[in-house]
Amino acid sequence: MPNWLLPENIADVLPSEARKIEELRRLMLDNFRLYGYELVMPPLLEYLESLMTGAGKDTDLRTFKLVDQLSGRMLGLRADMTTQVARIDAHLLNRATVTRLCYAGSVLHTRPSGLHATREPLQIGAEIYGHAGLEADAEIQELALASLALAGFDSVRLDLSHVGLLRAIIAQDANAERDEAALYTLLRAKDAPGLRALTASYDAVTRDALLALPNLYGDIDVLARAREVLPPLPGVLKALAELAALAGSALGRAEVAIDLADLRGYQYESGAMFALYVPGLPNAVARGGRYDHVGEAFGRARPATGFSLDLRELARLLPTAERKHSIRAPWGSAPELKEKIAELRKAGEVVIQSMPGHSNEQDEFECDRVLVLADNGSSWILKNLG
Repeated sequence: MPNWLLPENIADVLPSEARKIEELRRLMLDNFRLYGYELVMPPLLEYLESLMTGAGKDTDLRTFKLVDQLSGRMLGLRADMTTQVARIDAHLLNRATVTRLCYAGSVLHTRPSGLHATREPLQIGAEIYGHAGLEADAEIQELALASLALAGFDSVRLDLSHVGLLRAIIAQDANAERDEAALYTLLRAKDAPGLRALTASYDAVTRDALLALPNLYGDIDVLARAREVLPPLPGVLKALAELAALAGSALGRAEVAIDLADLRGYQYESGAMFALYVPGLPNAVARGGRYDHVGEAFGRARPATGFSLDLRELARLLPTAERKHSIRAPWGSAPELKEKIAELRKAGEVVIQSMPGHSNEQDEFECDRVLVLADNGSSWILKNLG
């Protein structure tokens, strides 16, 4: 095997693609800052018990594990940054007020999430801690949509769901509560035969509601149908009202869809959840939602909601960036030449000095001007290249 081959679904990022990713990262982080979000940088690896605190089984299966040569304890390479940021809020910042945090960094997965997906996504996201009201959910949803708009996507579909629906329905039936994990799996798969078999011994009201959930998907009118077929429990009515408010706030900015059986992330989500889809990708490009109970695992319960997306996956859909106009300059140590080059770079120009005996070859830059010595030999001037 050649020694330059990389593992499956791991790849180098070459210049033009790297620039797209980096420009997106800067755009989004700068926009987060305009909303008042503070940047944090969690470590790439932690002790496994800390990294897995508050995370679900899916995250555990995606996490690479290794032994720390210093302590002998198990370490984990992060597969997601959400719980790390929750730990920072709970234990390092320890604020009593609303806290807005954002982050960007590589995560590592044991298996790719899709056919052509990388196992090393570049995750970027934002989280709000300390406010349990729907205002925080609405702001996070708005920020996620604004992030895709910055990337140039004007055709976006917002899918909404709510963990609280299922929890309110099964709270009335001890048998259903016992089967909670199995119910989530069947609902996500929309496995109607499996649901009918599992719920055969449930209370009739609970069973009818659970069997109705897989068919409650479509546009915003689904919420009206849900009010007709689901039991009028306080938790059910609250969840439907929150979904209606979030759907209303997104109208005009995205196509809104409702799927009351889409329960990805149920292991630590606690309320409204959303997924964003763009043309060209079969899977969601961004996911977010409320996860109020993750902080409890760190000993400090804090309301929380946030979203994240993979910049590498997003950048793959964008056209290759145009080559940047630049200036070619000769190599030399003359003070006048160095001063002119420094002046041009200070003004934001890309100036590439040609090494003696070599021409420049770049993917990102197109030299359309050259720095030459004026005829009188006293100054350096720019000359357009044909």
